[in-house]
Amino acid sequence: MDTVALAVTDGMLHFELSVAYEVFGADAAGAADPAYDVLVCGPGPVRFGRFRLEPDHGLDRLARADTVIVPGWADVDVDPPADLVDAVRAAHEAGARVASLCTGAFVLAAAGLLDGRRATTHWAHTRVLASRHPRVEVDPDVLYVDSGRVLTSAGKAAAMDLCLHLIRLDHGSAVANKVARRLVVPPHRAGGQAQFVTAPVPAQEDHPLTELLPWAVERLDRPLTVEDLARRARMSSRNLGRHFRVATGTTPLQWLLTQRIRRAQELLETTDESVDAIAESTGMGTATTLRRHFNRTVGVPPDTYRRTFRARSRAADA
Repeated sequence: MDTVALAVTDGMLHFELSVAYEVFGADAAGAADPAYDVLVCGPGPVRFGRFRLEPDHGLDRLARADTVIVPGWADVDVDPPADLVDAVRAAHEAGARVASLCTGAFVLAAAGLLDGRRATTHWAHTRVLASRHPRVEVDPDVLYVDSGRVLTSAGKAAAMDLCLHLIRLDHGSAVANKVARRLVVPPHRAGGQAQFVTAPVPAQEDHPLTELLPWAVERLDRPLTVEDLARRARMSSRNLGRHFRVATGTTPLQWLLTQRIRRAQELLETTDESVDAIAESTGMGTATTLRRHFNRTVGVPPDTYRRTFRARSRAADA
């Protein structure tokens, strides 16, 4: 069981801490025990606004964790405590994967973990982060950035997105989707999606995309076009594009491609279907088309993804 350590100290944001604790403490594997051993590590009793918390371990325990999560830092005008910064740096040097949620990026930046890397934080604080840490390539327009062993997210809902992304990396899309359903949140929002959009999830019953998106997801095996979507939504293609940009931060075709790739991941993880069959059932048409888009989006070919996931699953079972 992988260990996820939440690094806490006075002056952190309780929302991001609660998100991480809820996501990683979920019964992600669908078994009797959680998929992660979740620890709360701090220098002693800490206070989050009106809440008081008793950590399980000291900050030195971070160095023996597989993943370290740094929640949001409440006052970005105040330097984070040196003991927290040192502990996070030591954990990274020991081999831990380190992720910040929201303004937790200021802790990672103070530890030098973001130097020379692309990173993000809540859009309201990206200028401050870039000014204070000029060696960090701050991207204000994305939900989260995955740089391998160092990851950063924007605020609030984007913290949930990054946590689910980590579960997807560790256990695959099927498990991440199961956790998302349990938490009643969208199963996937790509890290490159825009932070500041009017309606990230069209929740209103009368929103033009509320019925359209589920309708499209149920028909991914078909060669849907923008015109098909516009016709279903009873609007022009140009008007549909505007609604998509506002609601999802991307275009209809890019949104469709993302859904097809995620469906392909699930089928590669959970079935023995051939790549040709998966290409057909996800609307990609041919294995060549699926391999091209899958490799560009996920970073590896479908066959490699399946072998890697199966090997990881066997190792977890063992």
